[in-house]
Amino acid sequence: MTMGKTSTMSETIFRAAGRAGLMLGAAAMMAGPLAAQTPAANAANADDPGANANLDLPANPDILGAEPVSQFRGATAIVNGTIITGTDIDQRLALVLAANQNELSAEDQQRLRAQVLRNLIDETLQIQEARASELEVSNSEVEATYNRVAQQNFGMTPSDLDAYLYNVKSSPASMKQQIRGELSWQRILRRNIAPFINVSEEEVNERLDRLKADRGTEEYRLGEIFLSATSETKAEVQRQAQQIMEQLREGGSFVAYARQFSQASTAAVGGDLGWVRLAQLPPELAEAASQMQAGQLVGPVELRGGYSLLYLIDTRKVLMADKGETILSLKQISIDFPEGMSPDAAAKRANDFAQAVQQIDGCGAAESGAAAMGAQIVSNDNLRVKDLPPQLQETLLALPQGGITQPFGSAAEGVRVLMVCGRTDPAMAGGPTFDELMAQIEDERINKRAQIYLRDLRRDAVIDYN
Repeated sequence: MTMGKTSTMSETIFRAAGRAGLMLGAAAMMAGPLAAQTPAANAANADDPGANANLDLPANPDILGAEPVSQFRGATAIVNGTIITGTDIDQRLALVLAANQNELSAEDQQRLRAQVLRNLIDETLQIQEARASELEVSNSEVEATYNRVAQQNFGMTPSDLDAYLYNVKSSPASMKQQIRGELSWQRILRRNIAPFINVSEEEVNERLDRLKADRGTEEYRLGEIFLSATSETKAEVQRQAQQIMEQLREGGSFVAYARQFSQASTAAVGGDLGWVRLAQLPPELAEAASQMQAGQLVGPVELRGGYSLLYLIDTRKVLMADKGETILSLKQISIDFPEGMSPDAAAKRANDFAQAVQQIDGCGAAESGAAAMGAQIVSNDNLRVKDLPPQLQETLLALPQGGITQPFGSAAEGVRVLMVCGRTDPAMAGGPTFDELMAQIEDERINKRAQIYLRDLRRDAVIDYN
């Protein structure tokens, strides 16, 4: 499941920044000779109308304020002649930091910088390969994707996203470059790899048969962040994986980290592997996933070729209806306790309430029954089971029509029960179609080839580090 890296996230901004740097450099060059001039030289200039024409400059100007700080940033790496600057790293790192809920230490940020640099090198190689293969992505394509990302991923207009990126100390240029890298890599894979992937009908039918044989077994929807490693880089990559894991546990966005750091092809979709069975996973990941609960993070898990961080999004059973998708119609009956009521009085009122609700004769009598005991009643006819508190899900699924839960709550929050007044069971899962399964197998093979392709690009590249 660990494949070649893709990622998503202007030249106009870049050019503007370049011009600003040049202008600051020119100002510094002008300031040096002026400060070094002697009084005689100043006097000579004063006598020469051409030297001061239309400017009316003082002979001995007093310089106010500190010397401007140069904005020049040297190359951090040069990839086949393409420069990656410290500013490029800073702005891409800012995207990660913006998705993190906790402030990182200087040491943590330095580790993330190293990973960001590696990602920028891969991205540069992908863009260069697309250009060499005459598959270069146009500026208009990048702009169209950027506008779509603004609306779909951020819920913003493009101009609002521009402002947001500047606010978090990134830039539209950084995100657009990331988009260019992703589109370039997708285009390369479509032309240089996908046409040479063959999946036979027998393979697809064999997998369909296995699916039917596995009916009722567990399926897992997993997110993965994969970091590739060689024998030389293994220790460093493991430290980086552990660092990312710590940031995720402290509230970092798994999707954001996957998009920025994962070197699997699923990085473009936030690391989502989709629904898989344990038999489809490498043994190391299968063992880890089998012990996970929904919402749990595990890792780093060592694999051949690198390390993975896993996030279990959900589980279901193969070719079975997902009971979590059951839609319930519920009535909630509740009572409150007056402030200052003694514990004994509250306990008696709760006990009386528990006995009274059990006497309500079905949903039709719920309103009148609640009124008789001085309780409040609220209805909701469209509640999905998996959206309810986990402690209540199995209880509600087991109740018949008109069934009532045991009372729950506290003296501070009140005591309540839920009554099941309707149920819509989910449709039986039909499993993937022949065409869907063939596409899945093709994607798996394309992703494996993509990892090898990117590895070869790295191996053949001339990369200078400063």
